[in-house]
Amino acid sequence: MSFELNPRLAAGSFDFGTHGRCRVLLKDNTVFPWLILVPEVDESITELHQLEATDYASVMFTIRQISEFVENHFGPDKLNVAAIGNIVSQLHIHIVARHETDPAWPGVVWGCDATEPYDKETALDIHAAFQRQIV
Repeated sequence: MSFELNPRLAAGSFDFGTHGRCRVLLKDNTVFPWLILVPEVDESITELHQLEATDYASVMFTIRQISEFVENHFGPDKLNVAAIGNIVSQLHIHIVARHETDPAWPGVVWGCDATEPYDKETALDIHAAFQRQIV
């Protein structure tokens, strides 16, 4: 099996590399601190329940670790964790830090036009913090 990241997921994100069985991406939008996990599995697997049991356990553990990082680093009021895939069918999981002051609160972030890209230094700082916390 060769893994190929969907170009739509790659666009507009910073690639933090692979952790566990997942590629980790930081979405390039400071308005909603947002990491995306893309399990490095065959493209025919589009739903979490389709993963082999060991892959499922690994992905769930990674979701937990990345969620803890997002909670510790961004201090959200709430975490949104979802594997939706209506537009990009490649299996991926969104972990979004939500704040009661964000422009989409309490609604969903999808469809909200508020965007503010990271400057390169801030993205590198987040990546460094990610590497320190996630071993």
